[in-house]
Amino acid sequence: MTSVLSDLINTEDLLKTDLISTENENQDDVVATETESLEYDPVQTILDGFKHFKTNFYDTNPELFNELALAQSPKFLVFACSDSRVSPSHVLHCTPGQAFLVRNIANMVPAYDQLRYTGTGATIEYAVEELGVENILIVGHSSCGGIKRLMSYPEDGSAPLVFIDDWMKIALPVKTKVIAEAGDTDFQEQCDRCARKAVNLSLANLLTYPFVQVAHSEKKLALRGAYYDFVNGRFELWEHGSDNIIIAP
Repeated sequence: MTSVLSDLINTEDLLKTDLISTENENQDDVVATETESLEYDPVQTILDGFKHFKTNFYDTNPELFNELALAQSPKFLVFACSDSRVSPSHVLHCTPGQAFLVRNIANMVPAYDQLRYTGTGATIEYAVEELGVENILIVGHSSCGGIKRLMSYPEDGSAPLVFIDDWMKIALPVKTKVIAEAGDTDFQEQCDRCARKAVNLSLANLLTYPFVQVAHSEKKLALRGAYYDFVNGRFELWEHGSDNIIIAP
């Protein structure tokens, strides 16, 4: 699948040279030319990606796309991290029309605020009020850069990051709790704990939105958290307010 894996092309063969050959200069020219031809092409990657999608999915599912041309009725609103390694469409095998997606740093949901984070609020409102989604899922993950930043700054003395540090302040109560409960554990363990607890904080924040409160109280909307460990291929799922965790596989 060249659209995704073109930057992983193995160029080992291009680096082999004949040490006995007297035509070293010609060999160098050949290697340079061939290497240039294998340079990453972002435009071609985009075009190849769409071509693969259209050939292998769009053209083979006409009924689905005829339905989607009329309207969408997703069952899920999914919050996931912007991290390139944790695309929910792949991890959860979502088909078009199945999930309304929000991706941001550390899959955070801020508390209801009509003056800040209105983009997030608008998305939740549209999903619940207009689309009538029946499930909201928040997916945290391993090795999250936003969580690492939260747990290390400002203690590490690094320069401030204007937008990221302000955004991650949403989860400061989680950081405080993790340090209080597991301050003697290693940094990785603290980050793992923080990532899971941040999901629960975001689930609680969802219930500060009036329309979410109403739908949830009327049993029309389920709230769930999840944690995807992409290092070990493990997925955890739980209901909001429950300690019972379903593990797959």
